[in-house]
Amino acid sequence: MSVGIRHDDLRRRNRAMVIAAVRRAGQPSRTEIAATTGLSHSTISAISSDLIGEGILAESKPSEAGSLKRGRPQVGLSLNPEAAAVMTVVLSLNFLSVAVIDYAGQVIAEEQRRLDTLTMSRDALVGECVAIVRRRLEDPDLDVRNVARIALAIQGITDTRARAMLWSPITPHTDIAFADILEDEFGIPATMENDCNMMAVALRWRDPQRYRDDFIAILLSHGIGMGLVLKGELFTGTHSSGGEFGHMIHRPNGALCRCGRRGCVEAYAGNYAIWRNARQMSEDAEPVADVSDADMRALATAARERDGPEREAYRKAGEALGYGLGSLFALIDPAPVAMVGVSAAAFDLIEPALREAIAQTAGGQHSKSISFDTEPNELPLIREGCAMRALTFVDQEIFAPGAQTRSGLVGKNVA
Repeated sequence: MSVGIRHDDLRRRNRAMVIAAVRRAGQPSRTEIAATTGLSHSTISAISSDLIGEGILAESKPSEAGSLKRGRPQVGLSLNPEAAAVMTVVLSLNFLSVAVIDYAGQVIAEEQRRLDTLTMSRDALVGECVAIVRRRLEDPDLDVRNVARIALAIQGITDTRARAMLWSPITPHTDIAFADILEDEFGIPATMENDCNMMAVALRWRDPQRYRDDFIAILLSHGIGMGLVLKGELFTGTHSSGGEFGHMIHRPNGALCRCGRRGCVEAYAGNYAIWRNARQMSEDAEPVADVSDADMRALATAARERDGPEREAYRKAGEALGYGLGSLFALIDPAPVAMVGVSAAAFDLIEPALREAIAQTAGGQHSKSISFDTEPNELPLIREGCAMRALTFVDQEIFAPGAQTRSGLVGKNVA
C-alpha cells in the first residue's frame, strides 16, 4: 500500500530542496538546480519565482564571459543576504565567540572574549553568554532585527533535544539549559549543540563528495572529541550528544584525565597530555589547565628536530588515537577521518603510531586504505556547522509555505 504525500508537505520539501541547492552551489542556474535536485524545470521555475517574489532569492546577472557564449545566457540564482540572519555562539575552554551570519552565510559581525571558564561561577558563565549575545543584538551599526535563530556550541556532552549542556570539561558546572535561557532572554529560537558534531556538519557542507554517508571528525585540541556521521545521519545517543571518543578507555588505571577518570584516550592525546608526557611529568600529575597554541606548535617543532621526549609524547598520542579508532572501525568499518585542531598540524608526528595501532586491531584489516585530512583551526568549522544548522532551520521552518514568520523578516507574504 503506497503512502501519499500531502501537497503542502511536498511543496515545503521542494522549496527547501531549491534553497539548499542554491546555498550549496552559490549562484546556480535553474538548469543546474534541476540537475542537482531532480525536480522538473517547471517546478524549479515556479518555486524560484515565488522565492524571488518573497525576497528570499535574487537573480544574478550573467558574467561577461557567459554573455559572450551563443544562445540565451543562464541566469544564476543567489540567496538574498538580507532575508534573515542567524547567530552562532561557541563556548570552549577559556574562550567565548559570537558571530552574526547573514542568510547567504557571510559573517557580518563577530566578537571574541577570553574567560576563565574553569573558575567562573555558574551565574557568571551564563551571564557572559547572555551579555555577548545582547551586545550583538543591540549593535547600532547592524540591522539584526531579522535574527531568526541562535545556535550555541560547547565542548562536552549536550542532550539529544539540543537544549542543555549536561557536562563539559571546561567548567565544573553541569546541567545548564543554555537554549532555554537564551530563548527566554531574547525571544529567539535557540539550540545547544556539541562542538564536534558541528564540525561534522560543516565538513559535509564543504565537501559533500568526501564527507557524505560515513565519516568522522576528531578534535585534537586541549580535549579530544568526535563527530560521527553514519549512513548520512549525525550520530547521537539516546539521551546525549554521544560520540565521547576522547573518554573511551585506552589503558585501564592509566594516566589521569581531566574528566577525573584514568586511562582515557584524551589522557594521552589531548594537548595537556602531550605536554605532560613531553615534559616527562608523572601520569598522576594534574592536567595543565590550558596549553597555548603557540606552546603546542613549539613542542611539535622540537619533536621534529630531535628524537626525544617530545617525539615520544606524540607517538603515545598516536597510539591512543589509533587503538581507539581501530576499535571503532571494528564496529562500523573504516571511514574517512578529518583531524581538526592545533594538534592536527602535528599529524605527521602522530600518524605513524596511529596507523600501526589501527593495524593491530580487528578494525585494521583495511588500515592502509583509511584516509585522513587535517584542519588546524576548529573555530571556523564549529561556527560554520552552527550556522548551517541554524540556516537550514530557517529554510525549512520559517520560509516554508504557510510558516509564521517573525516580525522583521522578509518573506511575510509566504503562502
